[in-house]
Amino acid sequence: MALALFDLDNTLLANDSDFLWGCFLVEKGLVDKSTYDDANKRFYAEYKRGTLDIFEFLAFTLKPLTQFSMEELAQLHNEFMQKHIISAMTQKGIAQIQHHRELDDIIVIITATNSFVTGPIAKAFKADDLIATEPEIIDGKYTGQVAGTPCFQGGKIIRLNQWLENTSHDLEGSTFYSDSHNDILLLEQVTTPIAVDPDDELKAIALERNWEIRSFR
Repeated sequence: MALALFDLDNTLLANDSDFLWGCFLVEKGLVDKSTYDDANKRFYAEYKRGTLDIFEFLAFTLKPLTQFSMEELAQLHNEFMQKHIISAMTQKGIAQIQHHRELDDIIVIITATNSFVTGPIAKAFKADDLIATEPEIIDGKYTGQVAGTPCFQGGKIIRLNQWLENTSHDLEGSTFYSDSHNDILLLEQVTTPIAVDPDDELKAIALERNWEIRSFR
């Protein structure tokens, strides 16, 4: 049973769930539009350039979670899924997950986006497990802080290795699908790296190293 690892944003999804969640909060009037929208767009641009300060970004994106109860957040997320996520789930991505399921592979979504946003999305894709940035929860409330290592760039390898230590799995025969140069370190760790709708930097490296390139769009 080999691992089939999938990045989420702009790989399985034809959009970025973290960015869309910020847009959704603005649409609902739950955050100040003028300041939040500008910051959301700035952080997304920095992510694409590879210059994102992950801790600055997480302080920004996790703060709204502290302002609502778990019940309120669940209701908001359900609306978010219906408005923004279902239509962004790529059919080719769903088919590729099914292909790995038929091979009896273990399907794991590994993403920098926090598990509040991505947990229900991973369930919608019917993944076996999710490795994501974990927001801290104390006494049933989000604190706005991060628990453990953010699942970003080299942190993805740290978090994956922790997951491997706690399971019976390893990277023998593994595959990883990603769109982003932020995931090059992890793409180098697996048996079969696959660039999916890659950004320019990842596409150049994939061509140089003869990695498979495909599209889920």
